[in-house]
Amino acid sequence: MAPLNSLENEYPLIDSNFQTFCASHAIYSVEDFLLHDLDALLTSAAKHSTSQRLKQGIHQLLSIVDALHPPLINGLQLLEDFERNKEFLSTGCEGIDAFLGGGLREGQLTELVGPSSSGKTQVCLMSASTVAKHKCSVIYLDTGNSFSPQRIAHFVGQSSDYFSGNQVTLDSDLLPIVWSLFDNWSYNCFLNYPSFRLIVDFYRTY
Repeated sequence: MAPLNSLENEYPLIDSNFQTFCASHAIYSVEDFLLHDLDALLTSAAKHSTSQRLKQGIHQLLSIVDALHPPLINGLQLLEDFERNKEFLSTGCEGIDAFLGGGLREGQLTELVGPSSSGKTQVCLMSASTVAKHKCSVIYLDTGNSFSPQRIAHFVGQSSDYFSGNQVTLDSDLLPIVWSLFDNWSYNCFLNYPSFRLIVDFYRTY
């Protein structure tokens, strides 16, 4: 993350005095700041003659961080959000939905882990088609060349709400899934969606 001295021109409170104070606590970058005990830092700042300005600098850094991502929350807040947020997206498989406690929870990451050919891609394709059938937008990011429009069409067509030859309905459900990011028109459509569901198939760690 950015070193503190790179912020001085844009944020006057992050001046040389503030940077010297932070350096005394081994804080030289925004990352160092985030890893430090905030209460201990505020307590230390209160002992200085320029305590008011140092505290303003600390709050300035916090506001910079908060502006770049959602506010940091602790485990208790995560639990409260988990209990309050009851929105689920079905995977299309009742057994998997039951195992996950209702399905894929919106706003959270669900990771499928297993050996090759264990059905992970099958679940991803089925989940994408199920969500699309409920008129939600889906981005399917395939890094392993395993995406199959035919299998997606099969899953979409399995619903009792569909009937053979209903190509218009089928196309409208597949459209939010099958996009080429090399197509400018499709890319512009992607940018216009305020929210979407993302499936990544697959990633590997080394």
